[in-house]
Amino acid sequence: MVELLAPAGDLEKLKIALMYGADAVFIGGINFSLRARASNFTVEDIKEACDFAHQRGKKVYVTTNIIPHNEDLEGVLEYLKDLESVHVDAIISASPYIIDQALEHTSLEVHLSTQQSAYNTDAVNYWYDKGVKRVVLARELSKQQIKSLTHKTKADVEVFIHGGMCMSFSGRCSLSDNMTDRDANRGGCAHSCRWNYELVKDDQVVSEQMFSMSSKDLEALEQLPYLIDAQVSSLKIEGRMKSLHYIATVVSTYRRLIDTYAIDKKIDDFTPYYDDLMKAENRLTSHGYLEGLPGVEEQLFNQRSEKPSQLFIGLGVDYDETNHIATIEQRNHFKIGAMIEVFNPSGNRFEFELKEMYDESNEPIDTARHPKQILKIKVDQKIEAYAMIRRII
Repeated sequence: MVELLAPAGDLEKLKIALMYGADAVFIGGINFSLRARASNFTVEDIKEACDFAHQRGKKVYVTTNIIPHNEDLEGVLEYLKDLESVHVDAIISASPYIIDQALEHTSLEVHLSTQQSAYNTDAVNYWYDKGVKRVVLARELSKQQIKSLTHKTKADVEVFIHGGMCMSFSGRCSLSDNMTDRDANRGGCAHSCRWNYELVKDDQVVSEQMFSMSSKDLEALEQLPYLIDAQVSSLKIEGRMKSLHYIATVVSTYRRLIDTYAIDKKIDDFTPYYDDLMKAENRLTSHGYLEGLPGVEEQLFNQRSEKPSQLFIGLGVDYDETNHIATIEQRNHFKIGAMIEVFNPSGNRFEFELKEMYDESNEPIDTARHPKQILKIKVDQKIEAYAMIRRII
């Protein structure tokens, strides 16, 4: 069975990703990770993450994927040994030095980061022969090229299927470093490609429209059956800085598609899956390189993101089955009379009209105004812990 791999920027997001259907998660430690701002895991946090995942038969991979300079190498081996001691399932690395240290001095499984730009069979097999178990392919490959690789390589193959797309080859970009002194290859990307720029010729602005260099985000719903049949080992969602709601929505959507295809061996209608993804706070999406070289339609340029059709308003905490009262943690403004959709981790969904709501003192209220406030609402069906609660617009 193909693995569904999800991002997690903190412990809460990790738990959400696994509860909503991910087989494994990738996280970043405080050191040696390319997403410094999304890497909140201490070694103690990583141990808790591994314990939580392993109790559920799932896996945790830790990114150690910076391209290090001399000053970045201090403490690498000690950190790798710490990861080994808390039973991390694998590390994801791009640096030959970090890879060698892990293979020579620990029992850690090593996955090759997409930063190494593995485009061909020989490159994948080279890393496998060095001891790397899995290779995350470069993002600039079509689905046909991916299939030709998987049938000839000895290593497991991982492919990105959803999330942000870097404008540079396999994410190796120096734009942020040159413009802001924040090195994208060392964890400091400022997303300079997503800024708005003026188009200038001979010191004159030549267009009233602002210009962005960023591509649309990747979305591979319709390519998923092909990739599964091509024997891709792991399908990867990007987005460690995304919200709980985004992670739950995207992970559960791909989980449902994978499970349906495993049983039916075909998908007749992708519309329900697209509808579900639209409930997440996505930017505009395209198929990236999976259908060949991207064209103008795959770029953002001066386009803006679409607004979600539903609003995340709360997270399930507890449910009193005797009195039919759910305890929730409020996340966005809503009122009595709102139409609500509940999306439980178990997959059960239902809609209802909100008619009764109370604060922590059990005083009736008509409006939820304060983020993170604990509220109680009357609802006949069970709202599970970590359920996503959305207002229907």
